[in-house]
Amino acid sequence: MDIHNPTYVAGHQLLAGKSVLITAAAGAGIGFAAAKKAVEEGCRGIVLSDIHEGRLQQSVQTLQAETGLEAVFGQVANVALEDDVQALIAFAEDKLAGVDVLINNAGLGTSRTLIEMDDDEWFKVIDVTLNGTMRMTRAMLRAMKQRGQGGVIVNNASVLGWRAQQEQSHYAAAKAGVMALTRCAALEAAEFGVRINAVSPSLAVHPMLKKSAPAELLAQLEGREAYGRGAETWEIANIMMFLASDYSSYMTGEIVSCSSQHA
Repeated sequence: MDIHNPTYVAGHQLLAGKSVLITAAAGAGIGFAAAKKAVEEGCRGIVLSDIHEGRLQQSVQTLQAETGLEAVFGQVANVALEDDVQALIAFAEDKLAGVDVLINNAGLGTSRTLIEMDDDEWFKVIDVTLNGTMRMTRAMLRAMKQRGQGGVIVNNASVLGWRAQQEQSHYAAAKAGVMALTRCAALEAAEFGVRINAVSPSLAVHPMLKKSAPAELLAQLEGREAYGRGAETWEIANIMMFLASDYSSYMTGEIVSCSSQHA
C-alpha cells in the first residue's frame, strides 16, 4: 500500500456475529466510517446514534443501501443527558438482542484561548466529550455485566490527551480524561469479561472538518504528520475494528496512537 495515497481496505469478517452501537455516527466523520467498517467486518446488527435527527436517518438509509444489511437502526441521543443515554442503551439492547461492542465516538471541540473562555464553553466540551463517554460506558457496563457474556468498549480519545496545542485546553483536558477513564474502567470491567481500549487520532480529515477549520490550520497540522497528510476516517475506523475484534483479546486499558506526527 502507498502510505501517502492509501487504498481502502476491504473487510475481513473481524466482527462476524457481533452487534455494535456507535455514538456520533451520523455524517462524514469517524463515527460513520466506523459504522460502515463494522458492517463490512460482518457485524450482525448495528445501532447508530447521533444528536442530529435528520442526518442520523440519512446515515441509517445510506448504510443500509451501501452494505445491504437490514439490521441498521438509528436512535437520537445526547450523551450529555443521562435520560438519553439510558434510553439509547435500552433501545440498542432490545434491537440487537444485546450489544457486543460499544464505540464511544461522541465528542465536542471548539477553539478558544483559556483566558477568553467562559465556564459555559468549558463545561459543554467536558460534558459531551468526557462525561458523555463516562455515562455511556457506565450504562453499557451495567448491561454487559448483567448479561454475563462479556463485551468490548472502544473509546475515541485524541493525541491532544498527550500533546499541547493552543486554544485546546478544554478539549485536551477532556480527552486526557477519556484516556484515564479507559485505563481505570478497564481494570474494573475485566472482572466480568469486558475489555475497554481507546484510539488516539491526531488528524482525521473529512468534509465537515474542512468546513469548520481554517485551511491554513489544516495545512499546518498536516505538515506535522510524517506522511504529509491527515488520516482518512476509515484508517481510524480500521484500528477501532481491531480493538473491537477478538484479535485484541489480550488488550485492555490501552490507548492506541493513530498518528504519524513527528513534531
